[in-house]
Amino acid sequence: MTRTADRILVGGKIWAGLAEGFFEALAIEGDKVLATGTREEIEAMAGPQTEVIDLKGKLATPGLNDNHMHLHMYGFNMKQVDLRARDGVRSVEALLARIAKAAETAEPGEWIVGRGYDHDKLAESRHPHRRELDAAAPNNPVYIVRACGHVGVASSKALQIAEIGHNTPDPFGGAIGRAEGELTGWLAETAREPVQRAMPSPTVDDIVEAIEVAGRDLLTYGITSCMEAAIGIRDDMSEMRAYQKAHAENRLPVRVAGVLMGDLDRNVVDQCHAEGLVTGVGDDMFRIAGVKIFLDGSAGGRTAFMSEPYESETEGAPANYGLQCQTAQQTEDFVMKYHKWGYQVTPHAIGDAAIEQMLVAYEKAYAAHPVEDRRHRIEHCGWLSQSQIDRMAKMGIVPAPQPTFIYFFGDGYEACLGKERPQFCYPMKAFLEAGVHPSASTDCPVCDIDPFANIYAMVTRKTDTGVVLGEDQRLSMAEALHCYTYEAAYGVHAEERKGRLIPGQYADVAVFSNDFFEIDPEAILTTVCDMTLLGGAVVFDREANAT
Repeated sequence: MTRTADRILVGGKIWAGLAEGFFEALAIEGDKVLATGTREEIEAMAGPQTEVIDLKGKLATPGLNDNHMHLHMYGFNMKQVDLRARDGVRSVEALLARIAKAAETAEPGEWIVGRGYDHDKLAESRHPHRRELDAAAPNNPVYIVRACGHVGVASSKALQIAEIGHNTPDPFGGAIGRAEGELTGWLAETAREPVQRAMPSPTVDDIVEAIEVAGRDLLTYGITSCMEAAIGIRDDMSEMRAYQKAHAENRLPVRVAGVLMGDLDRNVVDQCHAEGLVTGVGDDMFRIAGVKIFLDGSAGGRTAFMSEPYESETEGAPANYGLQCQTAQQTEDFVMKYHKWGYQVTPHAIGDAAIEQMLVAYEKAYAAHPVEDRRHRIEHCGWLSQSQIDRMAKMGIVPAPQPTFIYFFGDGYEACLGKERPQFCYPMKAFLEAGVHPSASTDCPVCDIDPFANIYAMVTRKTDTGVVLGEDQRLSMAEALHCYTYEAAYGVHAEERKGRLIPGQYADVAVFSNDFFEIDPEAILTTVCDMTLLGGAVVFDREANAT
């Protein structure tokens, strides 16, 4: 007996997955895919109550899965001063004007926080100075964060509140900017933490609101799942309580795999472990994923830990290899502990020296406690060698790169690392060929949540100015979407439940204005998502929203 569909999608092109290919139509029963097939086959499953969605010739794919981003931080970021180059901030003067405008409506003493500036894209090719921030907002503490999220600049009031003075020593894994006998306000990595701690803390309800606002925005891009890459990164267990509350109150708009902070200074793992919150616990709206530790910073901020130095910014300056945020022994101790406790480990490691530190720790953990299919990961995993990729493959280590960094930051990579080294950064093709299951993600709010720049970067390897970095690492469109769907699900042990449009998997669907498989790659950047379904239900409809 033929089962009756609750909803069918017809009149377009259905891309069900890399191996599955294309179909004319899709049938949904409840929250799962019932069948794919020809239009005639699927329409035969319709009954009197079946809803028919006409795709009007558009492309439908599995819902996208951003496999490394910061959902609640993105929600807060949406209320902060926007300092992104693509939003018009291309000079220090323009940046300061944004801060001054925010100061006009801020109460005296209220913190002004800006996010997203890129000094490589500013006309002056430098970071602002604290005295410039002081002049723009004389009555407020100001803190602005570079796009990478690993470097910031604080005003004099902010430094004073954070108790950072000229004689404050650089902390391990961090650096405090000084020039001409005074603080510049520039802070990198662990040196930022006193400023972050000095800011007012949000309530659990504030965090829930940020989660909900950000999640609804993700749906407008066809993103139905994400990995929240650092629960506890700023507000400790309040962030976990917020995710639990959002889930309990049905205020999670997207499926979330949550990573726990387990680092030197920010660590919620011990308490979560005591509460039974280990990898795999939860359901498909909110499930515990891995544990996060930081080994280094960012390449664009010149703080990613490299085996070879960065290009010198100043003649005669000492060689800069980036910042090592924890010792090798600390890394090995963390990995061994979390590995034994049954957690998937999801460390931040961008530079090849940090990645090497991580691989050694994994090798020791597996040698001491062999397990099957733990799928430890390396987040970002941007600058490494083929031999390191081969070692990842041997252990089943999963990379979680951000190809979108090539688009947004690629020109800066050439400035700080030369012409040759960026040709093999975020090597998606090499990852796929090695079978290590690379996913696609944005690290939002480091980059825009917009998936189209990410897809564009995977298939063209172009920066936003058109420079090609590593042409041999280009992916086909099917491979790029595969990384944004199936591989992202694989990275959190969910590939049997989502990531493809096949019978029995969740009916999470994205419908796009352009057919990625037919258009010129440049048109990817002007594509929009027209409709999103989560578990078979329409949760975003651009046309309906417009009316």
